Amino acid sequence: MTTGVRRRMGVEERRQQLIGVALELFSRRSPDEVSIDEIASAAGISRPLVYHYFPGKLSLYEAALQRASDDLASRFVEAEDGPLGARLLRVMRRFFDFVDDHGPGFSALMRGGPAVGSSTTNALVDGVRQAAYLQILSHLKVENPPARLELVIRSWISLVESTALIWLDGRRIPRGELEVQLVHDFAALAAVSAAYDDELAGLLRTVLKDESPEGPFSDLAVRLITLASPPSA
Repeated sequence: MTTGVRRRMGVEERRQQLIGVALELFSRRSPDEVSIDEIASAAGISRPLVYHYFPGKLSLYEAALQRASDDLASRFVEAEDGPLGARLLRVMRRFFDFVDDHGPGFSALMRGGPAVGSSTTNALVDGVRQAAYLQILSHLKVENPPARLELVIRSWISLVESTALIWLDGRRIPRGELEVQLVHDFAALAAVSAAYDDELAGLLRTVLKDESPEGPFSDLAVRLITLASPPSA
């Protein structure tokens, strides 16, 4: 017979394990409610050993946020094939997968949590926003966006964030409907700005000509036409 021997982890492997354990706990409860003792217990090590790898809870929290922000930013990566509306809808579904799975952690990342005001946390959040912004520009095939297009994209990213945070508080709107609505919001913001900017109007026409009749942008047009039509007697 052989007896099981606990394998000794290397320094980086143990650090990554602790980050994963902390992220899992932060995903279920507010980071303020998670103690170092809980993290140590979940990792199967002693409290002093946690401090051997991280000087304090804040440093472990920021490391967990780094992993979460990298994951969240990756949700905006989408193959540049097919109509833009369908691409954005797939992005929103992956984004809300993250929000759904990591509710308290997502809230902590966007609101600051115990590291509110931390330059590290602020930089992580800004990094996610910038990654999302650059991805949208890439889908639009624009390198030097006009001012109104930048305003549209950054405003939409802020809207997506705030919508997700509000949705987490009770989840009163079906998630699937919200994902489609946010894609509609992007089209609506772009359309309003295009009414004031010929360059943006030309870009929007190029995007819309590739949309399918079953896509979210076409669905929005049908809804708006229905809304504008007088009610039947």
